[in-house]
Amino acid sequence: MLVSTDHSDAVDKNKVWSRMISETYFPLSVECANPRDFRGHLKSWGLGVLGLSEMACDSVMYRRSKSHFAEEKENSLLITIPHSADVHFHQASRQTSCGPGGFLVEQGDMPYEFSHTQRNRLWVLKVPTASVQSRIGPTERLSALTFDATSGIGSYFVGAVRNTIESIDTINNAAREMAGQHLLDLLCLSMRSDDRILDSSVSTIRAAHLQRAEQFIRDNLADPGLSPLMVAESCGISLRYLQGLFAENECSVAGYIRDKRLTRCHETLEMLHDTSTMAQIAHRWGFYDHAQFCKHYRNRFGCTPTDTRKKRRLQVASRCQ
Repeated sequence: MLVSTDHSDAVDKNKVWSRMISETYFPLSVECANPRDFRGHLKSWGLGVLGLSEMACDSVMYRRSKSHFAEEKENSLLITIPHSADVHFHQASRQTSCGPGGFLVEQGDMPYEFSHTQRNRLWVLKVPTASVQSRIGPTERLSALTFDATSGIGSYFVGAVRNTIESIDTINNAAREMAGQHLLDLLCLSMRSDDRILDSSVSTIRAAHLQRAEQFIRDNLADPGLSPLMVAESCGISLRYLQGLFAENECSVAGYIRDKRLTRCHETLEMLHDTSTMAQIAHRWGFYDHAQFCKHYRNRFGCTPTDTRKKRRLQVASRCQ
């Protein structure tokens, strides 16, 4: 989808751009530095669970306040990749800038300010918070962090975003969904390769053990043999000690494994062109009792797996009308 302010009345450009941005990402307040002469162009595509967009616009300030997300049930992260000039970001107690050669993480369920003072071109990914959590753990520590994209995995991730945008009009919807999963995995891999993500929340030996155990679980969700004992042995600790670590966080090891597996099942059910049966999806992520899978899924998401797939297809069909 392509939208532009070019044909808007001068006095309405601030309002028009605000509507475009809010419909593409989530509700935001927008202040164009020069509303009368403001120019903005925005292209957006759906890649399964991800949203991908490319925009070019003049100087602008975006504000996200509590009133914007008070009623939202699904949280998202925005990953911004600037190309022409620096962007400036303030969230909680963190204030940072990110220029070409990097990417910035914005947490959608907390107030923030985002701006750039020059005309800029940006690529932006909208990523479900739960999908990132199921791969690298808590996302609070990601807020307002910038990552290097000039080398290593970060460079590979941004290159994959570029390749996706360049070929997006030549690939079908099934390939777009697969591209979205690929970008999601690369994004999380690039963030995990940063020492700040692995070490920022570790202040004690017990916290380090818990973090290592959680990451082992997230990395091995598809392994049918994944069990609390397997986790304990992989981390070189006793099963009793492992269970105590999770109990301190008011959950069980088995419950944590189940929760992350349910998230991955939910992701698959949201993919329109995945032809797997419910049983196949459940089995892929370690659920071998279909009735128990449906029970746990309903408790987590408030609907059945079948309802999720139907709802997603109806949403897409309504957009195409």
